[in-house]
Amino acid sequence: MLDYKKLFDLSGKAAVVIGAGSGIGRASAEAIGSLGAQVICADADLDGAEAAAAGIVAAGGRAEAYRINAAEGAEIEALAQHALRSLGKVDIAVSTPALNIRKLIVDYTEEEYDRVMNLNMKGAFNFFRSFGRPMMKQGFGSIVACSSMRAVTIEPGLGVYAASKAGIAQLVKAFAAEMGPYGVRVNAVMPSIIETRLTAPLKERADIFKTYAGHTVLNRWGQPSEVGSAVAFLASDAASYISGSSLSVDGGWTAIDGPPTGLTSTRPSA
Repeated sequence: MLDYKKLFDLSGKAAVVIGAGSGIGRASAEAIGSLGAQVICADADLDGAEAAAAGIVAAGGRAEAYRINAAEGAEIEALAQHALRSLGKVDIAVSTPALNIRKLIVDYTEEEYDRVMNLNMKGAFNFFRSFGRPMMKQGFGSIVACSSMRAVTIEPGLGVYAASKAGIAQLVKAFAAEMGPYGVRVNAVMPSIIETRLTAPLKERADIFKTYAGHTVLNRWGQPSEVGSAVAFLASDAASYISGSSLSVDGGWTAIDGPPTGLTSTRPSA
């Protein structure tokens, strides 16, 4: 019988996680590190990256911190080259940074549009190129990006952010098709309402926090660890036949049209 535990084991793997300083990125780095991979924790917040790396090391893993501006293509390329020198290869590459400026489209400035797109969309583009090239030469690898449920569902004020996340989902499909012949898999996770630094302002408003929770079939917000676990799965050999997919980690938000109605189930009588 196949040893399924080994499919999830990342021992001997070399991983890079961009955005590892907090939230989903940190949870992804921790999950990947806990499964045995050596991790480079990269983030614009070096203190956060160092804390993430220290946590992995304290748990018996191997990790190092690296400072990066994920909106700069040259810095992403430098990280990829550093990873190759330091680790000798890159089996797993994950990128999670994102920026959202919540405004109606008519109120957006060009500078704000560029800030969102440069980090979210162009950042993903540069991430794919910089880590895809060495993986093509290796003949193996798993790349995981972070899209969002906003790629497929929207509300006023999120148009630009949603467009960037939909773009990432399409890039994932295209890049998966291009990388498949080289043995490289490309996927994304699509989280919904996760308690992170990005969503902290919403949590401060109890009415919105409760309303958003009610849009999920589980009636709650998600935790970064729940997305990090999905990232680790996509990175592992357990997902060896998954490529070009955007995995919903959304508590069922996109499974229904609006919030649940509150109808109760009726059990059949004996």
